[in-house]
Amino acid sequence: MRYKKYLVIGIIIGLISSCDNNSSTDQELTTINFDQISGVKFNDMDLKIHPGDDFNRYVSGGWFARTEIPADKSRYGAFNILRDGADADIRTIIDEAVASDAEKGSNEQKVGDLYKSYIDMSSRSALGLSPINNRMTKIDAIIDLGGISKYMAEAGKYSYSSPLAFYISVDAKIPTEYSLHVYQAGLGLPDREYYFKEDEKSKLIRIKYIEHIEKMLALADIQDGVKKASQIMDLETKLASFHWLKEDNRDANKRYNKYAIADFKKLLSNLDIDASLRIIGAPEVRDIIINQPSFLKGFNTLLTSENLETWKLYLKWSLVNDMASSLNEELDNQNFEFFGKTLSGLEEQRQMWQRATAIVSANLGEVVGEVYVSKNFKPDAKARMVELVDNLVSAYGSSIKKLDWMGEKTKMKALSKLSKFTPKIGYPDQWKDYSALDIVADDLVGNIERSALTVHNRELAKLGGPIDKTEWFMTPQTVNAYYNPTMNEIVFPAAILQPPFFNMSADDAVNYGGIG
Repeated sequence: MRYKKYLVIGIIIGLISSCDNNSSTDQELTTINFDQISGVKFNDMDLKIHPGDDFNRYVSGGWFARTEIPADKSRYGAFNILRDGADADIRTIIDEAVASDAEKGSNEQKVGDLYKSYIDMSSRSALGLSPINNRMTKIDAIIDLGGISKYMAEAGKYSYSSPLAFYISVDAKIPTEYSLHVYQAGLGLPDREYYFKEDEKSKLIRIKYIEHIEKMLALADIQDGVKKASQIMDLETKLASFHWLKEDNRDANKRYNKYAIADFKKLLSNLDIDASLRIIGAPEVRDIIINQPSFLKGFNTLLTSENLETWKLYLKWSLVNDMASSLNEELDNQNFEFFGKTLSGLEEQRQMWQRATAIVSANLGEVVGEVYVSKNFKPDAKARMVELVDNLVSAYGSSIKKLDWMGEKTKMKALSKLSKFTPKIGYPDQWKDYSALDIVADDLVGNIERSALTVHNRELAKLGGPIDKTEWFMTPQTVNAYYNPTMNEIVFPAAILQPPFFNMSADDAVNYGGIG
C-alpha cells in the first residue's frame, strides 16, 4: 500500500513539474479524482511531514487533525468507524423487524422481541433481581463440593462464568475429529497480571475493583459487602496465581495436553467430574484436551470444605457480574462505572440502541447477518475478493517452488497445505438454524440463557461427528477477519470488505495492500 501512495504522489509531482503555469494540465489535475482511482485519501495525509521522520503522521496526519475520540470509545480508527456503520445498518434491519407484525417463531419476531427485551429499561428495572433469583436459590442450596461441581456444570451450559471453561473444538493434532477442551477462567479482571502488577495504576485498579464488588453486592441485596468483597478478591487472586502467563498461552504446543478422563478426574479430585460431564451432556467422552494442566492442579487445592461458603459467595458474585448489564439500571450503571470508566477510560456508555443492537447480533448473529448481506454486500465485491485471494495463493505457490533454502520434500508438504487452503468470503454458504430458540419480548435474561443453551447444544452435537467445514466463527456484520489454523481457512466477513480495507472503486494495488 505504501508503494502505491509513493507512486501516485510521484505521478502528481512529475506532472506539475513538467508543465508551466499556463498549461491546461493544472486544470486537469484539479478535476481528476485521484482518490477514486488510487484508493488513497490525500486529505487523510499530512504531506508537510517527511515520511522518514514520522511515517504514521505522514500517512494519517490529516485525519488525526480533524478527528476526536468519541466519548464512548477508548480508541478510534478505521475498525471503529466501520463498526459504527455496521451498527447503523443493523439498526435499520432491527427497526424493520420491530415494526413488522411478524408471526411467532419467525426470524423477524425473534429479532424484534430480543431488541425490545433489552431496550425497555423501565421494565427491566421493575423486574429488579427476579430474573436471577432462581439461580441464587440454587447456590444457597449447595451443601458440599459435589454441589459446587453440579452448579458450575449446569450454569456453564448457559454461558455463566466459572473457573472451568468447557468447549468443543477441532483436535489440533487430529483435525478430522472434534474434542472436548477445558480452559482456565474464573477471573473478574481481564487477566492475571491485573492482580499482581505493582505499578500505581494497577494498585488503584485493584482498590477500585474491591469497591466495585462491594457496591454490586449491595445492589444485589447481599449483606456485609465490605468483608465479602475482600473474600472474593482474595479467592480470585489465588485463582489468578495459577493462571498461565499470556506468552505461555500463545504457545499452541504447550496448550495441547490430551488427558484420559480418568487422569482428568485425578487433577480435579475435589470435584465430581462424572456428574459435571453428565450435566453438560458429554458423559461418554474418553479424553479431554486441557489447555493449562497446572491451573487445574492449583484450582483443585482451593476446593476444600472449609472454603465452601466462600465458593458460594464467589458464584453469586460471578452471576451478578455476568448479568449486570442485563438486569436493572443501577447494576448496569455501576458495571459501566468500573469496567467502562475505570478499566477502559470511557467517558460515557454507548447509546442504548447500540447496546441493544450488540445483544441482537451476539445472540441472533446469522439471522441478522443474512439480511445484512442481502442489503449491503454486492456479489461483484465477493467475486473480486475471491479473485484477489486466488491470485495471492497462486503467487505463494510460485514463491514456494523457487525457494532455494527449502528442500523438495518440504516444498511438497507446503504446496499440499496450500492446495487445501480454504478462503471464505462475505458470508457462509449455510446459515445456522435458530428455529428451536424461543425469544420473548419481556424476558431479556431468559432470552440470553435460551440462546446460550441453543449454542451449547449445537456445539455438543459436534462430538463424534464429521468436521463442519462450512461453519463460520464470525458473523457477516463483524468488522474483522481471521485465519483458523486447524481448519486451514481464512475468513473475511462482509462488513470488513469496505474502504479503507477493500475498495471496489480503487486500484488493485490498494486492495492487495489493504486486505491482502
